[in-house]
Amino acid sequence: MNAFLKSTRNFLRDEEGAQIIEYALIVAVVSLALIAAFNTGLITTAFPAWITKVGTCLTTGSCAVAPAAP
Repeated sequence: MNAFLKSTRNFLRDEEGAQIIEYALIVAVVSLALIAAFNTGLITTAFPAWITKVGTCLTTGSCAVAPAAP
């Protein structure tokens, strides 16, 4: 019985569970942001173009940078 109580106490004192919860919350927020971006059409138009640019940059070694918008 003492071993069970000791392991329970150690489990409750362990802070790794808090870190896992924090990471899960971060993943949840990022997931919600991605869902919102897909629903607004932001990713469906800009993301494929960006992927194409990255692919071209990686295969040809020529990475043209577009001028910044004013």
